[in-house]
Amino acid sequence: MLISNHSGNSIEAGVDEVGRGCLAGPVVAAAVILPVHYRHPLLNDSKKLSKKQREDLRKDVLADAVAWAIGEASPAEIDEINILNATYLAMHRALDKLPVKPEYLLVDGNRFRPYEEIPFACMVKGDGRYLSIAAASVLAKTYRDDLMCELAEVHPHYAWEQNAGYPTKLHRDGIISHGTTIHHRQSFTMLPKQLEMF
Repeated sequence: MLISNHSGNSIEAGVDEVGRGCLAGPVVAAAVILPVHYRHPLLNDSKKLSKKQREDLRKDVLADAVAWAIGEASPAEIDEINILNATYLAMHRALDKLPVKPEYLLVDGNRFRPYEEIPFACMVKGDGRYLSIAAASVLAKTYRDDLMCELAEVHPHYAWEQNAGYPTKLHRDGIISHGTTIHHRQSFTMLPKQLEMF
């Protein structure tokens, strides 16, 4: 069972992101505030869950959360300010959109840019330790996967409905054959000759 609260504060937001290692699509972050003594036997790191489990858990999180929000940073923003800063931007945008102001932030990973003056803790592998971060990982992952499936209908050559923009063979082959789109991160996109080396 994951831990429900770290700081002892009643308004603690878990924050997580998805999409940092992709060649295409935005980096997406979610912020989730759960009830202080919340319990859920199945909620876990979204990477450890099946698609159906994530979809079912998304419904539970949306129903049970005190507040939640999604933030994005676009491929153009990633190219302009780099992926780390774009990740912070997406996290801050999610926090900006929370209808309830948190008293404490639990952030997945080992680095974070302070948000306003709210105290925070970075938690390595926090999405497998704390329920609020796991909830954020589920919302960010399902939101981004849905978005990449929608983009795949417009740009069918890259198999985004399968790889969500990550550099799989089908995705790399699509770039070699069809070039890049406005949804590709130009700072990440490898040249066709480089792609052929994989």
